[in-house]
Amino acid sequence: MKALVLEKAGKISIQDWQSPEVLGDNDVEIKIHSVGICGSDVHYYQHGRIGPFIVEKPMILGHEASGTITAVGNKVSHLKVGDRVCMEPGIPNLQSPQSRDGIYNLDPEVRFWATPPIDGCLRESVIHPAAFTFKLPENVSFAEGAMVEPLAIGMQAATKAEIKPGDIALVIGSGTIGIMTALAALAGGCSDVVICDVFDEKLEVAKQYSGLHPINSKNAQALTDKINELTEGSGVNVLFECSGSKAVIANISEHIAPGGIAVLVGMPIDPAPLDIVSAQAKEITFKTIFRYANMYPRTIRLLSSGKLNVQPLLSATFKFNDSIAAYERAVEGRPTDVKIILEME
Repeated sequence: MKALVLEKAGKISIQDWQSPEVLGDNDVEIKIHSVGICGSDVHYYQHGRIGPFIVEKPMILGHEASGTITAVGNKVSHLKVGDRVCMEPGIPNLQSPQSRDGIYNLDPEVRFWATPPIDGCLRESVIHPAAFTFKLPENVSFAEGAMVEPLAIGMQAATKAEIKPGDIALVIGSGTIGIMTALAALAGGCSDVVICDVFDEKLEVAKQYSGLHPINSKNAQALTDKINELTEGSGVNVLFECSGSKAVIANISEHIAPGGIAVLVGMPIDPAPLDIVSAQAKEITFKTIFRYANMYPRTIRLLSSGKLNVQPLLSATFKFNDSIAAYERAVEGRPTDVKIILEME
């Protein structure tokens, strides 16, 4: 089959590839239709590594995917050939202590697509566990199905935040994950979400959504004024840090109400400082997330209901044969781009 292979940092190519995968009793075979380009894919392409994960041999990219089932294992009963599906890309050891505790995303043995040395899904077909394959409703497109993966991160963050109906949130960072988190916060019960960034172009995307209040964080007074207006000066109930900025993390307590919750979503490149005393004075609760667990069914239901609308976030679509051009555009980092989709057909 054809696959998009990262040969080494800075070099990708479409190659013929022989899959070593064999359909097991509890697996399904899926013809890939749509794959989203993630920031991690771009980072591996540019640098060949993310932290301890190093590309030491050619690796297929891609982990945000949807497609159509073409074969099912003997013990699979809830899916059938022809079903349109999306796939959760992390496969844990189901016998691990973490999996038994329901936090399988924290299993150290998770095999995650396009995380070295595991090949990703930018290829014509994959074999995947049926337990991590989810049927798409008729009103959810393949492109939307590919968006379930980044949306699940926002859903994990919103769930960790313990949002109460009518809460007001602040999201720092209006990139893909920031906007996904803001939408999940609204779906989770927030009445208003302030979202800030230093790029007006990114904030223009957020302006399309009712309930989101985009503010350029370069204008610190405007940000403070909007938060004070919405909260009568008490500060936000929940803050989602999605930028990974060390400077932001250092002063993260500034806009949070006493007793509020901060959810750390963005990952700083280097260790970040934190003003602990300011956080203690407000008794802020800090939570972190790493990917997601048990979020795909909820995310798909919200997409189907219309309470999550990702259509405005689909920035461009490329055919698989134009994958290299698509990645070159992703490397440009255009502020107006949220999600670039590759179509295999």
